[in-house]
Amino acid sequence: MGKVIVITGASAGIGAELAKQLAARGDYLMLAARNAEVLRQVARSCGRDTYYYATDMTRRQDVNRLRDEALRTFENVDVWINNAGRGINRQVLDLTDEDFDEIMAVNVKSALYGMQAILPHFKERGEGHLINVSSFLGRVPFATQRSIYSAAKAALNSLTANLRMDLRAEYPKINISLVIPGAVSTEFAANAKHGAPLTAPLPNAQAAAEVAAIMLDLIDHPRAEVYTNPATQVERVKRYYEDVAAFEENMVR
Repeated sequence: MGKVIVITGASAGIGAELAKQLAARGDYLMLAARNAEVLRQVARSCGRDTYYYATDMTRRQDVNRLRDEALRTFENVDVWINNAGRGINRQVLDLTDEDFDEIMAVNVKSALYGMQAILPHFKERGEGHLINVSSFLGRVPFATQRSIYSAAKAALNSLTANLRMDLRAEYPKINISLVIPGAVSTEFAANAKHGAPLTAPLPNAQAAAEVAAIMLDLIDHPRAEVYTNPATQVERVKRYYEDVAAFEENMVR
């Protein structure tokens, strides 16, 4: 029998591709994003047992309504995926208050609201799976134009780890996972605030379908963290933390 899965940020990119793969294997979906019309089209492409609810994930009341709608529709939720996010193209000294507040709200507050909305349900059931989608830039902040986006994803990484430790002893059947994609071939960069910094294809970029397939496996086999492109990511993380100064010097060159 399929799982009941809520996916935020499901109108495009990784979220939309994951929805299609999950629907194809028979899972029951509640999709969320701001753009109701685009979201409706994604839901229709997934077929039956896929529902949608237009949601502004930066508004706590909207997120709570999304949870309530999912529970009214399916009676329970097995997996909740916080995938909503937005990038930015602005270096640290150029950031405005508006830049800071918007990027933190979309990338951190939205996930916090999702966590706080669904965890009481998971606790009541004694099981469930929460997945937060982060970014490699939250672990290795080598793209300075992403500035506050990198900082937001680093904050999300920390919140996810703390939540997992908070629940481990009392709720061993509630899984908390972090997904760490690198470059992905979607419209995410083009939709970044203040425009996309590059027009050339990103090196080592993964297809959204590949990232979605990795997330599908994570749903079936829960674990704490997943790098979606470990062949390039893991070694880079090691080099960064072994000698941050040397890593940064090399990047500047």
